[in-house]
Amino acid sequence: MDIRIALDAMGGDHAPASVIEGAVQAVRDFPEVRFILVGREENILEELDRVKFSRAPFQILAAPEVVEMGEEPVQALRNKKNSSMRLGIDLVKSGKADALVSAGNTGALMATSRFVLRMLPGIDRPAIATFVPTRTGKTLMLDLGANVECDARNLCQFAIMGKIFATQVLNCQTPRVGLLNVGEEEVKGPAVVKEAAELIRKALGDHFIGNVEGNDIYGGRADVIVCDGFVGNVSLKSSEGVVSMISYFLKESMNHSWWSRLGYLMVRPAMNRFKQRLDHRKYNGAMLLGLDGVVVKSHGSADGYAFSQAIRVARDLTINKVNQSIKTHIALLNNGKGTP
Repeated sequence: MDIRIALDAMGGDHAPASVIEGAVQAVRDFPEVRFILVGREENILEELDRVKFSRAPFQILAAPEVVEMGEEPVQALRNKKNSSMRLGIDLVKSGKADALVSAGNTGALMATSRFVLRMLPGIDRPAIATFVPTRTGKTLMLDLGANVECDARNLCQFAIMGKIFATQVLNCQTPRVGLLNVGEEEVKGPAVVKEAAELIRKALGDHFIGNVEGNDIYGGRADVIVCDGFVGNVSLKSSEGVVSMISYFLKESMNHSWWSRLGYLMVRPAMNRFKQRLDHRKYNGAMLLGLDGVVVKSHGSADGYAFSQAIRVARDLTINKVNQSIKTHIALLNNGKGTP
């Protein structure tokens, strides 16, 4: 099965270098994937020369414009119709690409993707979804910033999409879906969350395990955790800050004295395993679930390895036909098995 993935070569803090490095890695990892590099051709060719890699595995689509990282989404949508981001999304719309991966401006990517691709039938809003590491593996969490305010119907739709993703991509036949709240008890939380819990329970049945709290996110209690974009984004950024602080304190402690440095040499293998397990680059690639097309957002500061992981996510979404499964599941619910 040949898969065609478009890459926004000009998006991100380190573009096009990190994009090309990630693409080269992905060519080696996924021989069944064909890549379309969208961007300024001269810059793309320069980077391919720098990494000493042939342009043969890639198709290049010239795009004269670039959406800047700080550009207003509405302005990018209106004025950058020949940008690498827009032309990449157009490839997905036309069927010339099965997916797009971009590390560019998140707001512009969301606005342009929604305008060009539209929403899947039965889904009102897209949700940013990504993996977070847990004690037992990883958990899918959504929404992480696309919608700062959601109603109960939106949250229920996020839960349905998350459940389908866990089933199709993670091969988890009995995914546990939790709703993030201030307590496990059904009486706690705002009215919209209580209403959402009722809708999710009706739509997902035993797959819904009820409310989960913030300390459950990394405990592995749920395979999918649902929340609105405001709560999700704050939770994720807070967690990233804690990891950064722990890393700082560890380095500071290890360099405190020569005894500390000697002790570090003894525990370095364990520290390296700890670092690898929490390497955020392995979890790069946020899915814009709910769009009628596959779009994956890479972190703007991603290096080549991290960008290759975002490509992996796009590949998995395409191979497992997640969008088609969402369409089918929503249609079944709307035909009498519950209304999302």
